[in-house]
Order: sequence, then C-alpha cells, then structure tokens
Amino acid sequence: MNFADLGLSSELLKAVDDAGYSEPTPIQAQAIPSVLMMRDLIGIAQTGTGKTASFVLPMIDILAQGRARARMPRSLILEPTRELAAQVAENFEKYGKYHKLSMALLIGGVSMGDQVKALEKGVDVLIATPGRLMDLFERGNILLTGCELLVIDEADRMLDMGFIPDIEHICSKLPTTRQTMLFSATMPPPIKKLADKFLSNPKNIEVARPATANTAISQTKIPVTTRGKRALLRHLLDADDMRTAIIFCNRKTTVRELNKSLKRHGFDSGEIHGDMDQSNRLAELDRFKADTINILVASDVAARGLDIKGVSHVFNFDAPWHPDDYVHRIGRTGRAGATGKAFTFFTEDDSENIANIEALTGQAIEEIANPLKNAMRAPGDNPKGKGKTERPAEDKLEKEKKTGKPRKQTLNPERPELDGDDGGWNGPVPDFLSVALER
Repeated sequence: MNFADLGLSSELLKAVDDAGYSEPTPIQAQAIPSVLMMRDLIGIAQTGTGKTASFVLPMIDILAQGRARARMPRSLILEPTRELAAQVAENFEKYGKYHKLSMALLIGGVSMGDQVKALEKGVDVLIATPGRLMDLFERGNILLTGCELLVIDEADRMLDMGFIPDIEHICSKLPTTRQTMLFSATMPPPIKKLADKFLSNPKNIEVARPATANTAISQTKIPVTTRGKRALLRHLLDADDMRTAIIFCNRKTTVRELNKSLKRHGFDSGEIHGDMDQSNRLAELDRFKADTINILVASDVAARGLDIKGVSHVFNFDAPWHPDDYVHRIGRTGRAGATGKAFTFFTEDDSENIANIEALTGQAIEEIANPLKNAMRAPGDNPKGKGKTERPAEDKLEKEKKTGKPRKQTLNPERPELDGDDGGWNGPVPDFLSVALER
C-alpha cells in the first residue's frame, strides 16, 4: 500500500513525496481513510509509529475547503507540552506546503500578544496546550463555537499532567456536531471515560498492545551503584555504534549536573528540562536535530512524542518512577523502521520500578553484566566473599569522621567510584565541610 491508495489529494501526495515518505505506517493506513470519512476515532499506538501524520494529513485535505473567521478556529489540536505542539505545527508546515491553510500555535513561554494577533486574523488550524488555550479563552480572545474538528493527542500524558478537567471544560465549549479524534499510547480508565463521554461511535484502531515497547529496540538493564552511574555512562557513550543519544533523568537538577559533567569529559552534549524557557528548549532541540550536539540530557519533558530522526541510543540514567514513562522514553529510538538500543541503569533501590515496568510491558528486560564491575561494585557484588557489599563513597566519608583516618590523597584511575566523578579532591575532609555534614 502507498499513500495514493488512502484517498489523499494530489497536492498532499506531492508534499508527502517531498518529505521522503512512500509507504504509510500501519496506523496511518488505518486512520487516514476513516478521518477523511469524518468518523470519530480512537487511536492506540506506541510512540514512533507515525501517529501525528495520521491526523495531520487528512485534516489538511478536510480543511482545504472553507474560510477561517476572526477568533473562531476551524479545528483544534490539544497537546500536553510545548515541544509536542511545536512539532505538530512543523508537520502542518511540511505537509501543507501546497495548501493555503492558516495556523496558530498557542503555547506558554512566548508572547501572548503575537498569538492574539494571529487569532484575530482567523486560523484554520489551532494547535494549543490546555493552559494557554484556557487563559486566552477566559480573556475572550477565542471563540470555540466554529470548531469543526478536535484532536486530543497524547491523552495518557494529559492525564499524568492533570489536564483532564481542562480537556472536559474545553470539550463542553465546542459544537456537539464536531469530529473528534483521540490518540494515546495507553488507555487507562480515566481516558476511556473521557472517550465515552465526548466521542460518538468512534472507530477504534490499535496497532500495538497498549504499553508495549517497540520490538525494533534492543532493551537491556545494567546493575550499578549510584556513584558509578556517570563512569558507566561515559563508557557506553564511547561505543563505536553510538551516534546520537538521549539520556533521561528523573530530576531537573540531575539533568543539569550530568550535562556539565559530560561536557567536562569532552562530550558534545546539551540539556532540556522544565526550568528552561521555551526559546532555549527549542534552540537546544534544534542543535540536537542539526547534529551540532549528539547527546541530549533530558527530563521527561522530552520523553513523549518528540520525533527526532536517527537517535541510536536511549539511556535511562535513572529508572523511571512511572512505568508508562519507560515506554515513551525508549520510544525516542527505533523510529520509522530503524533499530535502536535502550539501556536502563538500576540500583538496589530501583527493584520495584523495574518490576512495574516489566509487568506493564509484559516482558523481562534483559540484564547484562556491568562492564566496569572490576572498577565499580554493582549491587550485590561480593568480591571477597565476606557477605558484605561494597560500601558507597558517602558511607566511607562517615567512616572517616568516626575513625579520623582519611583516604589517600591521590586519585586512583582504577577506582572511578572514588573519583568524585570529575577528578575532585580525595584528601581529608576539611573542617568546615565536616561540620556541614554533621548537621
């Protein structure tokens, strides 16, 4: 099957061909004809399956006829994050190049005045995050009574972020005789309830079992101590097959600190997290897409929906707290038929998180030996057979305070867990620091 078999216009087919695509993905092949027939639709698909194009392409042809009016968008696409909204806008620009549709992007972190001006001119396509849309709606800058088509994208992420009440409020302001599409990687009960309430006899499309991971991705987990994570990461980043990588951390502070560490060790890395303003986040993504940097350290703000071609590796520097996030994180690689590798670092404290991930995906993650285990004791390692595990470096500091015996004042390249990661001081604990540690 090719795109010409799906009923798309010649102008749209030319734009698809210009983008380098010839065959639709399974969800595109199933969704596009139904959307063109104006049916409501529920699409369950794992990340990286071409879900965005499955609604963008038919929307362009549907909206080709008609005229936009001031402050009354003809269609609305709701996205959970700024990055996802911006990516959908890029797709409309790419595939709508031979159409004359107008578009506005409503996201936080950018000038509200410019967005209001765009709405005043009238838009065919409005792409928005719920917060900014609600803000402008309450100010009277948007009328939703002319919206003929609604897309709720990444619905499970909306649930995680607490947007479901906002989604319900927005849906209540739209015409009842609209076409609605809901896309999600998983279908938890609150999303099923939302679909039952606001969709009319929808066609259900499922191209993979909910919460399954892409089979094109090689998944492994590696035991490691907390102190040994950075050395292990650097070792794996030096692999011959490592081209581009996204490294996921659970905390924004970890993202910042890890990026600084990688740069000090000569890696071309950048970072993206929720504390950055929108312009800097997009600029960092552009640098990564342009290969100016080949490593991106990220919080879960980058886990869902971002379509970045050619990511060869994903590293879970921290095992994700929520099992759904694992599926979305590793889905940044192995996209569009390519293969990828996903490594998850786990400590003794991560056993429950790993178990939840494996229960959700229905498969065990292959465990491989820590390649640096001679230099870093992994959880449970017992080289001396004494029934004790290696004491973390933090515990050794406490022991020094009690015994008054400092560690040697030289760095030992064979023991990176004592290196303080970045060649720091390994001598006696200064008096002022000892006082601080005791507090």
